[in-house]
Amino acid sequence: MKNVFIVAAKRTPIGSFLGSLSTFTAPQLGALAIQSVLDTAQVDVNRIDSVYMGNVLSAGIGQSPARQAAVFAGIPYQTDATTVNKVCAAGMKATILGAQQIQLELEHLVITGGMESMSNVPHYIAMRKGMKLGQVAMMDGMLKDGLWDVYHDYHMGSAAEWGAKKYNHTRQELDTYALLSYEKAQYAKASHKFDAECISIDVPQRKGTLIVQSDEDIDKLLPEKVPFLSPAFEENGVLTAANSSNLNDGAAAILLASEEAIKANQLTPLAKIIAYADAAQEPEAFTTSPTLAIQKIMKQTGMSLTDIDFFEINEAYSSVVLSNQQLLGIDLHKINVYGGAVALGHPIGASGARIITTLVHVLQQENGRYGIAAICNGGGGATAILIENTNYQPQKN
Repeated sequence: MKNVFIVAAKRTPIGSFLGSLSTFTAPQLGALAIQSVLDTAQVDVNRIDSVYMGNVLSAGIGQSPARQAAVFAGIPYQTDATTVNKVCAAGMKATILGAQQIQLELEHLVITGGMESMSNVPHYIAMRKGMKLGQVAMMDGMLKDGLWDVYHDYHMGSAAEWGAKKYNHTRQELDTYALLSYEKAQYAKASHKFDAECISIDVPQRKGTLIVQSDEDIDKLLPEKVPFLSPAFEENGVLTAANSSNLNDGAAAILLASEEAIKANQLTPLAKIIAYADAAQEPEAFTTSPTLAIQKIMKQTGMSLTDIDFFEINEAYSSVVLSNQQLLGIDLHKINVYGGAVALGHPIGASGARIITTLVHVLQQENGRYGIAAICNGGGGATAILIENTNYQPQKN
């Protein structure tokens, strides 16, 4: 099949829940990310063949969120757009679908990514069948459609607790990892590591404009309070608000191109997509499903995990990274070198594309050749993707 290249990858800052980006809808955030990708690559919008954007919490934001993001970004009406929902893996799956369009020679330039505004998810009220007498309860749409395991009728955090217990993760171990994630993210921010991937957003205020340039949650942690936080999901549990990802707003966009499009448009690729895979197991075991997807990629390619220079494994919870690292036997220092979702945040429909975006720039800035991004999703699934840095410079002995 045809080769697929990543030409540009950009993301918005990740906004806090009800924070600075909460005035934007998910499609509006998606449009900002798409616009940045188009501006970076200097590609004529009329040459974009299609758009695939992940989005999970779509209630109340209007028809076809991906279509909205495309149109708001200035992409012509004649260009089709498709919204993808694979829960937390939505943004990555959208990117894989876009890559497949190019591999099958159906298209040449495709925008992919993901977007979410968790701040704007409505509450639901079931009134369609009428209510003759009594109180009517409201449901939190974010919990119902984004964070709730329907198979066991509990929060995804409770499933993560099951996994943490299975792999013998202690509260201290999880807290230590969470603090490390924050330290790495703070270092990356201070060292301007995110500058190449993160766009600036102007947020209108009553008086003037607020410029949001960096992820809002990175500097909010109070390390001295971490050991004393109460469990967030289960009594006597080990997962807390500090060692779990936050609720967030954000978007990421990626421009994919065929070899022909690279030449025709005089583009310079950042990375090449080598392989990808989905995997699934029991819903309660979702936190370790990335291992299955990564192993599928290794089998497809015949490569070894030692060939991989950097990993981005989404930190829905600290236990996700620690469990998969334990199962795969990979070096913890190769994982999430700029911090992960525990520190940066987890806008669920965007995160799959966000970690690809970060991985692309990690490979560029740290001169790694191969990188894998992997993300688990509700229901027991996961998606992973292997990319190669097209600008890799072999180290001289």
